[in-house]
Amino acid sequence: MTKWAAANIPSQQGRLAVVTGTGGLGVENALALARAGAEVLVAGRNPARGAEAVARIAAAAPAARVRFEALDLASLASVAAFAERLAARHDRVDILINNAGVMTPPRRLVTADGFELQLGANYLGHFALTGRLLPLLRNAEQSRVVALSSIAARGGAIDFDDLNAEASYRPMAVYSQSKLACLMFALEFQRRSEAAGWGVAGMAAHPGIARTSLLHNAPGRWSASGLTRSLLWFLFQPAEQGALPALYAAAALEVSPGGYYGPQGLSELRGSPGPARIPPQALDGTVAARLWERSEALTSVSFG
Repeated sequence: MTKWAAANIPSQQGRLAVVTGTGGLGVENALALARAGAEVLVAGRNPARGAEAVARIAAAAPAARVRFEALDLASLASVAAFAERLAARHDRVDILINNAGVMTPPRRLVTADGFELQLGANYLGHFALTGRLLPLLRNAEQSRVVALSSIAARGGAIDFDDLNAEASYRPMAVYSQSKLACLMFALEFQRRSEAAGWGVAGMAAHPGIARTSLLHNAPGRWSASGLTRSLLWFLFQPAEQGALPALYAAAALEVSPGGYYGPQGLSELRGSPGPARIPPQALDGTVAARLWERSEALTSVSFG
């Protein structure tokens, strides 16, 4: 079997893709989709990094149609404003890759709305964004939403008694919870899409371990995880390889709605993309439904 690569992405001419995140995997996702002909909107909170991302994509693919749009996933007001601007300019969204993330800041930080930062930016911000963009996604044919999870989701648990880590903040446990929530969101989104006839496919993906700045940015370059990223760099696959599972979920013809995709080699840490193992706790539909309802209440966003 031929290993799937970005070159296998079918033509995306006439399609609009929204990718959150202005570095690492987000840029690679945006670049690959632009090369395939999609119009790509790169969304992030830092305009300078956004401009760098657009310039890099334009340099690598001169014919690319790509632009930056401000979006702070740690602010529900910013999410709402972004969705309003997008609806004013476009009548549909074909692909939404919820990629941006924060990983293990050493102390508890909060979003503009008072949520713990990892839960707020990684999960609740993307939950609200998807809900706000659902009318545009429903206007497109064969549209897809891809949630970025992580191998850390394997050790995650949804702590409804302390969802925002107010009683106890353990960076990796909270990160794992946020990434499990992202995976459960994708599975629950697909269930609800089928039940309500939205016509939008929900997928999830994880990158294995990839050479991005995520471990340097939050826990810090001199943290244990940051040093692992610096000194054992050869264990981490390149960002363009780490981006493939999300691209596979977003564009490959052979994927299934409700699927979970990741690297196929070395315990799903690296390699070409394909089906990933779903942790047992992610398959609990009762917990997923409860998390969905809690998320709607926290964000004041209903998928109706």
